[in-house]
Amino acid sequence: MSESLLTDKTGNSSERNCEPKKSPESIDMEAAEFKDFAKSMIDYIAEYLENIRDRRVLPEVKPGYLRPLIPDNAPLKPDSWEDVMSDIERVIMPGVTHWHSPKFHAYFPTANSYPAIVADMLSGAIACIGFTWIASPACTELEVVMLDWLGKMLDLPAEFLACSGGKGGGVIQGTASEATLVALLGAKAKKILEVKEQHPNWDENTIISKLVAYSSAQAHSSVERAGLLGGIKLKSIPADKNNRLRGPALEEAIKKDIDDGLIPFYVVVTLGTTNSCAFDNLEECGPIGNKYNVWIHVDAAYAGSAFICPEYRHLMKGIETADSFNFNPHKWMLVNFDCSAMWLKDPSWLVNAFNVDPLYLKHDMQGSAPDYRHWQIPLGRRFRALKIWFVLRLYGVENIQAHIRRHCEFAKYFEKLCVEDSRFEIVGEVNMGLVCFRLKGPNERNEVLLKRINGRGNVHMVPSKIGDVYFLRMAICSRFTQTSDIEYTWKEISDAANEILKN
Repeated sequence: MSESLLTDKTGNSSERNCEPKKSPESIDMEAAEFKDFAKSMIDYIAEYLENIRDRRVLPEVKPGYLRPLIPDNAPLKPDSWEDVMSDIERVIMPGVTHWHSPKFHAYFPTANSYPAIVADMLSGAIACIGFTWIASPACTELEVVMLDWLGKMLDLPAEFLACSGGKGGGVIQGTASEATLVALLGAKAKKILEVKEQHPNWDENTIISKLVAYSSAQAHSSVERAGLLGGIKLKSIPADKNNRLRGPALEEAIKKDIDDGLIPFYVVVTLGTTNSCAFDNLEECGPIGNKYNVWIHVDAAYAGSAFICPEYRHLMKGIETADSFNFNPHKWMLVNFDCSAMWLKDPSWLVNAFNVDPLYLKHDMQGSAPDYRHWQIPLGRRFRALKIWFVLRLYGVENIQAHIRRHCEFAKYFEKLCVEDSRFEIVGEVNMGLVCFRLKGPNERNEVLLKRINGRGNVHMVPSKIGDVYFLRMAICSRFTQTSDIEYTWKEISDAANEILKN
């Protein structure tokens, strides 16, 4: 009897009704048509980005807008590509906040460039999961070299670079938040081992209960979250009048905790805070950490990109005292999210802390090259080094430096416009591509101002607050930004202020 037939209860044979209607070969042939779809998507992406200035930066939709626009269930038979493309504008774009619009000034930049986009496409096509060297040798080895390229561009100490022949090296994390947590866990493992050697009778829970970490009160919320996830006490130290963590304040906190029987083990020093782009004094804090055998982690998520420009490197003075350093190329260096570069002088503390080594992940070349699964929280990882490689090769360092300098010049121009209007005042110093400003007067007036600005939907900003002072943040975010865009943004702000002050 043919395998395609079966016998029913009456003894009659009938064709199987569960055979696929199409063979795998025919499905593959049909999939070949998708190549043309991919090409049309590339054209759509280019058109979207080149005309992004014309779109309303902030959507007008309400929560739940999307569900009524699409069916309740996935289609049993394929939809046409034309229908999918038309639904991008009908369904998706009305709910998109256009982060790469020159009218977007919220948060910090999220980088974007054609070289990074096509590198992401290649990564998606290769589709390797580079958790070990053998899983895709190029994925690991390009990452090692790209982190050395980046480290040299920033003039990091040789101890952080794999090419130096020492212990150090770099890794691509997903975000700076992950880097902060990973460094904390490495520092925790290191300190636990040290304390066990000094106090063999102490159990691990006793040691952990005494561990304490530190950061500035101006540090990003992810630092506090790292403390929660790491299961340790994290103390927030007041910043000085310029919103910086200073060495004397850090040492005072450490000495007090030692006197109280606690064990200091980790400090986050922020170079370029989210609130106001303030810079903790690493030159003071680093030696304090070294003196008390406390791990120093430097978080330069946004501002770190600017250190490729020699004129900004004074802001990282003291970097030789750090144990780990992190910044996000995906913020300001034209590399698409996600790509957070992290360097460690001694990665073995991470490897030992995260080492779970089942037989199915072992390979003959272990120890000859990094297995990056030991350097991060997740197991899987994409081929993200391609983005760095493409961007650095197709732009070159000089053009990336020019991009960063241009953003800083736009920020200074906006500051000038603000200072020339006696109704406004600048909050703190203008650092990098961020300007913090407010209408003179009560906080409530500035809260109304922000609502008016964002309510118009033409430009987008977010607020912050230091102490009792509420202010607006104007970040230069888009690589498409021109002087005329800054003037447009200022007019939107000025018009909104006119509406408020005339009432």
